[in-house]
Amino acid sequence: MSHSTGPQPDPEEFTDAVDSESAAADGASGNAPRAARGTLVGPFTAVQFALAAAAAVAFVVVLFVATRPLADNPGSPAQPGASFYQIGTETEGLQLGQRAPDFVGTNGDEEVRLTDLDGQEIRLEDFRGRPVWVLFWATWCPPCQQETPDIREAFEAHRDEGLIVVAIDIQEPTDVVRQYAELYDLRYTIGLDTYAAIMTTYGVFGLPTHFFIDRQGVIRDRYFGPLTREQMEERISLISES
Repeated sequence: MSHSTGPQPDPEEFTDAVDSESAAADGASGNAPRAARGTLVGPFTAVQFALAAAAAVAFVVVLFVATRPLADNPGSPAQPGASFYQIGTETEGLQLGQRAPDFVGTNGDEEVRLTDLDGQEIRLEDFRGRPVWVLFWATWCPPCQQETPDIREAFEAHRDEGLIVVAIDIQEPTDVVRQYAELYDLRYTIGLDTYAAIMTTYGVFGLPTHFFIDRQGVIRDRYFGPLTREQMEERISLISES
């Protein structure tokens, strides 16, 4: 099976591109005289200072682990359904055979509409008559990173047949999402769900989640977790039928 020759997502590379450069720690030179037991270091004893330093190191280690990308090799073959990141309470969500709702939600009392990276509204109604693949994702999500090359390849293979891909990013800054899209040369439509309002409308509770909508606007399939290229093709064929 051939794969796209475009760049493959590398979580460490992308994290390096969006994170600010860490400040280097200054090391003290020379040999300081050995402090006697009970000698104060600032307002603390030497023992208290050592304990505080150890706690600070432990905090840095925990922070590093917590913020480091979770996938070491997102370019490896996807394991469908095996890496679904639940981010909310499980709901029944939209059902097969149901007409897909437009990309509208609420944030408190305010109506929210899906917009693209340039702030332009994205409306499902505008794609009526064309097969539409809607996916909910995030740049930090390892299985989302993992399937990015195959999604890009599938879209490029079927875009001339009218396939629309709308990748709805959940609650991330525009610049982060734009940088990811540019880095991996993503040409399909990317939406920004800043308040997770569209996610709620579609009953999404984890990433990635896929909806395959036919030319009449009816949901023909949905899938929780990353898809293989073969599974993508099966679903694209399903919604491309007249």
